[in-house]
Amino acid sequence: MEIKIHSINNTKVAEILSDEMVIQTFQDGLDLLGNIYYQDIDKMVIYEKNITPLFFDLKTKMAGDILQKFSNYRVRLAIVGDFNTYESKSMKDFIFESNTTRHINFVKTLEEALEKLSG
Repeated sequence: MEIKIHSINNTKVAEILSDEMVIQTFQDGLDLLGNIYYQDIDKMVIYEKNITPLFFDLKTKMAGDILQKFSNYRVRLAIVGDFNTYESKSMKDFIFESNTTRHINFVKTLEEALEKLSG
């Protein structure tokens, strides 16, 4: 895993780069949050491909639990991916609601992620 730092408007944004799954468990999400937080970074971009599919199955409660920790620590997050593949109405509603809060964003591109997090 590599953490690439983007500087935008005097703000640091951590982009998580990996060919492997970075978040497979709740603890992985917490470890990543802690790693970023203790580097004094409060904005992060991660790719859908680096997150277990269980995260996107709301019945597991993994997404809610991990994203609640991001909210508690005031670390803004953008998840980059193609979310049109999710058929579940509850997942679509979750993505829509998350995107309205601006704290957690589900976006299609890195550029869109950086734009959302820089504002």
